[in-house]
Amino acid sequence: MNTDKYLHYLDRLSDYRRVHSLNVAEEAVRFAKKYGGDVEKARLAGLLHDVTKETDFDTQLQIIENGGIMLSELERKSPKLWHAISGACYVRDVIGIDDPDIFNAIRYHTTARADMSQLEKLIFLADFTSAERDYPDIGVIREHAQHSLEEGMLYGIKFTIGRLVGRGDLVSPDALAAYNWILLNQ
Repeated sequence: MNTDKYLHYLDRLSDYRRVHSLNVAEEAVRFAKKYGGDVEKARLAGLLHDVTKETDFDTQLQIIENGGIMLSELERKSPKLWHAISGACYVRDVIGIDDPDIFNAIRYHTTARADMSQLEKLIFLADFTSAERDYPDIGVIREHAQHSLEEGMLYGIKFTIGRLVGRGDLVSPDALAAYNWILLNQ
């Protein structure tokens, strides 16, 4: 698979978001090599995971609707989650990459979910720990990610849930399910 032919889709992004997408792809490849995974799929999903991040909300909703996705009430009230859903649909329906694992890796890169594939874990954690990320506890998350994907994910999910609850924001049931799934399967 020649992932370079998809680089032009990053032209729709700001400079920051383009750099972030390239960094996520690089981190996903690193994790794929370290923990086992399809390196090319990891690079491709990493490159395209935020392809609709800077698309206006009305257009994102149209992409989601055209993709046959019915948003839950929580998702409708959480526009920050839309780019993952619209991005997955865009990659499948507009770009033409009809791979369910890539679809799900993009779809759940912000929330995680129970029973994630290896690729889904790689993209979730690569997005969390990419080189330009600079937020409280990033060093701790990166350290956990060096021990195992699941350890890094668990810490990242706890961090995210704590921040959401602290701000009084909604918490995705997918994030809670991912947290419980990881604990049950350690």
